[in-house]
Amino acid sequence: MSYLHALILGIIQGLTEFLPVSSSGHLVLAEHFLNAKMPGVDFELILHMGTLLSVLIYFRKQILGLVKAIYTPTMIEERKMILYLILGTIPAGLAGFFLKDLFERIFSSPLVTSIFMLITGVMLLSTALMKIGDKEINWGRSILIGIGQAVAIFPGISRSGATISVGLFAGVKPVAAAEYSFLLSIPAIVGAIVLKSKEIFSINAALTGPYLLGAAVSFIFGLIAVYLLLDIIKRGKFQYFGVYCLIVGLIGLIHFM
Repeated sequence: MSYLHALILGIIQGLTEFLPVSSSGHLVLAEHFLNAKMPGVDFELILHMGTLLSVLIYFRKQILGLVKAIYTPTMIEERKMILYLILGTIPAGLAGFFLKDLFERIFSSPLVTSIFMLITGVMLLSTALMKIGDKEINWGRSILIGIGQAVAIFPGISRSGATISVGLFAGVKPVAAAEYSFLLSIPAIVGAIVLKSKEIFSINAALTGPYLLGAAVSFIFGLIAVYLLLDIIKRGKFQYFGVYCLIVGLIGLIHFM
């Protein structure tokens, strides 16, 4: 893993983690075309630490409010959101625990990743057929969105794309769906880091520099992507990312078949 590869992969992770085009899918494909083999999924988790920091900074006020609500009984709405985030996290947690080996095997298949990119493209384009909803997140919708996040563990299925799309299909306000998707990424990323903490802290010392560079770059571009996606959601252009995913998926499908 060279510094150049870490830089490129960090940029890709930062931009694609929150834009609905699948960061894992792009990393799998980029790894192939750059011939930059990532040691297992540890480097991807390091990159996710960078994008996690970008979400924590952007939503710092909301997060501090949720923390305060834990010991403030009068903060009813914030306490409800904590419950919804817990419910939304459960499906991905169960999928990650029981299907861990399957997910890691699929990460080595660019062809399967390309197929999932096509699925993401169709999913995003289908949101254009939905009437814009005005509903808020509740316990039922949080579980549905959580199932979308669980499916997005497969490389090529966009986590933000799946969670926001499911939210839109359920009639949730676009901005509310996007913000819930961002907040839902926090426990998902933290959980993955905790589960892989032993491997992360046993990284070869020679890789420390490239890994830190990748994390720093993914943080910067992740923050840019948060601002960008929320603006795109407000302007009603979310579905256009589907065209991009179809193009990338089709190119990958032709190349790897």
